[in-house]
Amino acid sequence: MAKAKARAVIAKKDLKSSNFTPALHPPYIEMVCNAILALKERSGSSQQAIAKAIEEKYQKVLPMNFKKLLSVQLKKFVKSERLVKVKNSFKISSTEKLKLTISEDLKIKKKEQSALPKEKSVEKVSRMGVKTKRLSQVKTPKGLKKPAVAIKKMKALTEVNTPEGLKKKRT
Repeated sequence: MAKAKARAVIAKKDLKSSNFTPALHPPYIEMVCNAILALKERSGSSQQAIAKAIEEKYQKVLPMNFKKLLSVQLKKFVKSERLVKVKNSFKISSTEKLKLTISEDLKIKKKEQSALPKEKSVEKVSRMGVKTKRLSQVKTPKGLKKPAVAIKKMKALTEVNTPEGLKKKRT
């Protein structure tokens, strides 16, 4: 038990003292998706084309064994269904495209919010420039509102009509 604790302490010291530096480039999935989108090939982009596009953009910050790392990452992304492999080309999966568009929309919204003055008004300005009201302040027709559900009082067991109880009442 004491040996295991000592090993854990030594391992933590080694991690702190090691010369670990985080990568200066973005994550591989981001670089690959950007390269595929930039190439705009209908049938997908080959590994060589993706590597060339990434090297052009991130030439100074990529490691020496970048092409080997890229091939391993591409296989990993195909296995996790973030990319789709068609013959010898790679395409972005539909779920990954959806994630990309959502993240881009969030970035746009954050920029718009930081650009707008902070006012506590009832109306907000959407991207189109049309003023919209908050959902809580929109009046809805009475037919669309949920009716209040009346809670029925349960009958006591003695009040329930059973076939045996009905026979007794008749006689």
